[in-house]
Amino acid sequence: MNMFKPVGAKSDTEYIALLNDERREIIEALDALIKKTLPKQERWFAYNMLGYGKFEYTNYKKELIDWPLIALASQKNYVSLYVCAVEGGKEYLTEKYKDELGKVSVGKSCIRFKKLDDLNLQTVAKILKRAEKSPGLV
Repeated sequence: MNMFKPVGAKSDTEYIALLNDERREIIEALDALIKKTLPKQERWFAYNMLGYGKFEYTNYKKELIDWPLIALASQKNYVSLYVCAVEGGKEYLTEKYKDELGKVSVGKSCIRFKKLDDLNLQTVAKILKRAEKSPGLV
């Protein structure tokens, strides 16, 4: 069993409860930031992640599903913050602001980091506010 990735969670609260103390602290801090920045976006258990808000998305199976606007996941080697938002129909917000995010790894809609101190939370809040206005994936 991986001590950083909760396995077997069936709800958002259970997901958080299954985390070790180090990861729970990170996830709870980001959860608070997301709730404060995007109070209208409800938290839900989304595909073994914490999801916030929803938009309709056609997946690889051509099924129309609800996908989270924002998601948090504790992975084996890092924490992932997903921001599923595109401006102008083509530019992912995470890539647009990658130079301002801190000591992180960025890919399309994902920000990966090991410690909360590595992440510029002011930039994250700015991205979250913009994301709410343009949810989606390319």
